[in-house]
Amino acid sequence: MRQLSALDAQFLNFESDTNVANVAGLSILDGDVARDDLLKLVEERSALVPPLRQRLVGVPLGLDHPYWAQDEDLDLEYHVREVGLPAPGSDRQLAAQVARLHARRLDRRRPLWEMYLIHGLAGGRTALYTKMHHAAIDGMGGADVLAAFMDIEPNPPRREPERPVEPDRAPETAEMIVRTAGRLVANPAYLLRFLVEAVPHLDEIPIISRLPGAVPVSRATRRLTRWIGRGAGEEVPELPRLAVPRTPFNGPVSAHRRFAFTELPLEEVKRVKNAFGYTVNDVVMTLVATAVRRWLTEHDALPGEPLVAGVPFSLREDARAPGNQVTLMITSLDTQIADPRERLEAVHEAMGRIKDRFNLAPARWLRTLSESMPAALTGLAHRAAFGLAAQTTPAVNLMVSNVPGPQIPLYVCGRRLIAQYPVSVVSDASGGINVTAFSYDGWIDVGILADRAMVPDVWSLTTYLHDALDELKALT
Repeated sequence: MRQLSALDAQFLNFESDTNVANVAGLSILDGDVARDDLLKLVEERSALVPPLRQRLVGVPLGLDHPYWAQDEDLDLEYHVREVGLPAPGSDRQLAAQVARLHARRLDRRRPLWEMYLIHGLAGGRTALYTKMHHAAIDGMGGADVLAAFMDIEPNPPRREPERPVEPDRAPETAEMIVRTAGRLVANPAYLLRFLVEAVPHLDEIPIISRLPGAVPVSRATRRLTRWIGRGAGEEVPELPRLAVPRTPFNGPVSAHRRFAFTELPLEEVKRVKNAFGYTVNDVVMTLVATAVRRWLTEHDALPGEPLVAGVPFSLREDARAPGNQVTLMITSLDTQIADPRERLEAVHEAMGRIKDRFNLAPARWLRTLSESMPAALTGLAHRAAFGLAAQTTPAVNLMVSNVPGPQIPLYVCGRRLIAQYPVSVVSDASGGINVTAFSYDGWIDVGILADRAMVPDVWSLTTYLHDALDELKALT
């Protein structure tokens, strides 16, 4: 049996009618795919992805985090669905359909995933939209889930469906109560662990980092730790004190989403990064900064100070590790800088600072903060915190993520995968725009999810991304 970690449970607890914790991938396939063939593939491979066969089992009275248990009656007919686009089946029609599907909460009485085969896409293509709950996977885990259904050749040999060796079963009620009592007794120890592990990282934690004294306390604690260790380890780079400016896409999100997608040539991005001696991620972050700057300018809403972006960092050491193995770093996104070269340099400097710091001292504050609070209080606390952040000061302006992917062609049900667009999360606390990039077979596939009311013209951002790349190429 496996219990959700405190961090996994956070993604359950913050969900509401407007804050939805679905993460997904939109696969574009060359050619038509029959639902029966997809069902056979899922039946064959689902045992390779435990979350696909597990459902939640709650603890009595919600006193502790739920457990994952094997669903012995997995109904693939329910989970694997198909829909059709009306003619002409444009990319914008597809994106609108995905936005509607993505905004719907998953049924917690079943395994937390759904897969949609979408027919009628122009050019004889088929789309496959696969969503899972963030409580079950993080970004890297999601990539692994998709990989389980993909092949490196169009016609791999058919194999018998794999079966789990030891199906997980939820503990009996009495055992749950005993385990819960043990966690309650240990909670002060979790709180102490949070204080020990998180205080040196106060300047990294959204909202807390802006409280008076947070940065000096964080700095002093790190120095004390180094002194106790007689100077062991390197001093981590200091982070600037970042104030989160107000933008049109910060505040309480609605229950509706918009989605847009595009692809950028990886070779051209690499040409820019090689010309400046930077990284692909530096260039991608700069492209996002430039696109968002232009959007804000055209809406007469460009702040005079940099935006603050949340950037997920993976803590995953074992690819097979379940659940969320991730933390969040915050960085400036220098939309206030007019000159493209200076903007690129500023983004490179900011990203270098948080990467150097993370490499020297990986921040696990998100996990330890989650563990420090009794499970029975976390749902109320998280929803209250999200509401407060939306009404007062948001934690960040937006989320930006860049996930590396395979640089070889892949196939699903014998059809070549043309593109793989990520579809992530927007929320009251993280802002109404999420830009996630995934590199695949010579391209950087970008998915932009936005709140429908805050960013009704989300497709304009895809145009601005291409214009931003042209702008940087002109500097090389």
